[in-house]
Amino acid sequence: MKKTLLLLGTFVALFFISCEGPTGPPGTNGRDGRDGADGLDGREAQVFEVEDVDFNYIAENNLYETILVFEDFTSFEVLPNDAVLVYQYDRTVEFEDGNLNDVWNLIPQTFFYEEGSIQFVPGHTTKDVEILITGNFDLSDLSTDITQGQIFRFVIVPGQAAAKMDKSSITAVMGSLGLTEEDVKKMSLK
Repeated sequence: MKKTLLLLGTFVALFFISCEGPTGPPGTNGRDGRDGADGLDGREAQVFEVEDVDFNYIAENNLYETILVFEDFTSFEVLPNDAVLVYQYDRTVEFEDGNLNDVWNLIPQTFFYEEGSIQFVPGHTTKDVEILITGNFDLSDLSTDITQGQIFRFVIVPGQAAAKMDKSSITAVMGSLGLTEEDVKKMSLK
């Protein structure tokens, strides 16, 4: 009797192990719900660069402001939980081997002057990004080197992915998203 139950148990176990059902429908991997390739985690991002960004002085608030509407630069849908990282171009450096590299600084960023300090501060909605220049002194005579012709790079990252990455370096952010310099859409406001 024990042998019969053991053989029956083994047969039932082998039967269930060898059963295979129909293949299920493909999963949704993208943020937009479209089917994706197997094995992809659905992380998508967008990066674009805008040159010749000018700020307008708002006297009643003693600050400078510029607002850039996403649809003017990308068709990428920005969702409420997405992170919009804003990097400001600083300069290009040349290395000993002759290679050139751009220096990008994540804002907010503070600059110190004899009169006091100023800060570039970003904020965004799902439709646009606002960049302010605020300060602790009268900004009405701030140099046009600071308020005109600025270059910014914007990286839109799904919120879940942004929480896990080092955002201090644009190179690290783009690398973790699988983006290269060729993926950057470059535009000018002039």
